[in-house]
Formats: sequence, C-alpha cells, structure tokens
Amino acid sequence: MAEEKKDDHWSSEATSFVPKLATKIVQWLDPQKDDVILDIGCGDGVLDLQIHEILAQGSGSIHGTDASPAMIEAATQAAKSAGASKCTFEVSDALNLAQTPHLQQGQYAKVFSNAALHWILGAARSGEQQATFFSGVQDALAAGGVFAFEMGGLGNVGEMRAALLAAVARRVGMAEAARRDPWFFPDEAWTTRMLERTVGGWRVEKIEREYRPTRADAGGVEGWARLFGAQFFEGLPDAEREECVREVKDVLEVVCRDPSGGFHIGYVRLRVLARKL
Repeated sequence: MAEEKKDDHWSSEATSFVPKLATKIVQWLDPQKDDVILDIGCGDGVLDLQIHEILAQGSGSIHGTDASPAMIEAATQAAKSAGASKCTFEVSDALNLAQTPHLQQGQYAKVFSNAALHWILGAARSGEQQATFFSGVQDALAAGGVFAFEMGGLGNVGEMRAALLAAVARRVGMAEAARRDPWFFPDEAWTTRMLERTVGGWRVEKIEREYRPTRADAGGVEGWARLFGAQFFEGLPDAEREECVREVKDVLEVVCRDPSGGFHIGYVRLRVLARKL
C-alpha cells in the first residue's frame, strides 16, 4: 500500500481468515440501514457484502478502496454475483486519500478499516504522512461521523517479525532488514495522541488492545511468512531467498508449535472508535 509500485502479493484465498475475525470491530461500527460508509483497505470485499445486507434495507451504501488491483477485482466480481448494488469498489492508495477529491467531500457517516492500517501506516515515510492519512479520513467524514478500525497493535506477530528480521539481517544487515519491514504496530497511547493532539478534531471514544493467538491455516507458518513477509525477501537471489525462508520456517515451527498439534501465531489487535468533532 506504499506510494511506490509494489508487487501485488494478495489473493482472496490467501487472506480468507481475516474477515472471520472482525466480528467485534463490525459491532463497534454498528452499521445502520441508511449509513453511507467508506471502507479503507477493503480486501476482497467479504465484510462489505455482509454490511450490505443491512444497507439493502434502507438508503445506505458502502464504498471499498484497496491498493491491490487483484483484491478490488475479486470484490467487484463478488458484489456483481451477489447483486449487491450498494457496494462499489475502486483501486486507491490509502496514503493518497487526502489528495483524492471525490473521497474528501464529507459525505460518509462512517469510515471503517479492518486489518489494513498496520500496512498503510507502515508504508508511510514519516509521522507527518501518517497524520495526513488521518486528516484525510476526517475530511471524508460528515460532522459527528465515526472512524472504526482494527489493526495490528504493539506486540503483534512478534515471533514472526523477529524470525524474519533475524534471517534477512544475516544476509543484508539489520538496517536494510528493518527498512523492508512493512508494518507499523502502535499502542493505545500513540493512537490517542495522534488522533486527538497531533491531528486534532477527533475524540477517541473506545480503544483496546487484545492478545488473540490464532491457529495458522493449512499453509502453516511457512505459508504465512511467504505471503505476509514477502517484502522482507524482495531483492534476494532465488536460491538465497529459499534458504532464508527455510531458516524462518525452522525457527517458527519451534516457537509457534502447539502441543496439541499445528501452529499458533501471536496476533495482538488494536481496536479504535473515534468520532469527528
């Protein structure tokens, strides 16, 4: 989701577990039948289609944006197949939200984001660019509108991140490995300060950070590392990349092993409900 051109690693099949874990933040969003909603980082649109079932009862609508053309194509086709006429989608880099006039007209009652902001804020080149993103969200909202989002919080996937950084740093140095780290995982204090003081014009109404260990899917920890850690491996020669992946896998299969079978990944989720003043 960075401004520079990146390989599109995403597919709806590979990230199918993400919307299944979004129940609580959707409750915080509390969609009503006449709400006009913007979804930032909508992925394949699964949550948008679920919310559409409520909006279809009234005059509401939901517009999803994502930087991945593959995800937007999947979302568009899913909405068409479902006859979800109040779901629309577009390819859009969230870091350019403040420079996207048609999304900056204060027309949305609610803005929503699930499992995307740690990528978006991680792609920002500075704290100023992060603040500009939140200002863009603010300008998208009508007065009194709310922004409900869930993202990785401080400590999220710590074991995965450590294994990736260590293996890649052995080959390119820690400074370069850290530069490739695509994520930003804040805590409650940073988030509240960013919204209420740095940007201003927000009131954080609810905020929490939850440790939520999650069972790895069929791809195991190696599949997770290859997909979500893809940016760490970019630029390595093929043979060296595979050696690096194996090193990460070997560490994680020890650290993440569940005595009852399979592997667990240590997710930490940050949930926020903020209101535009």
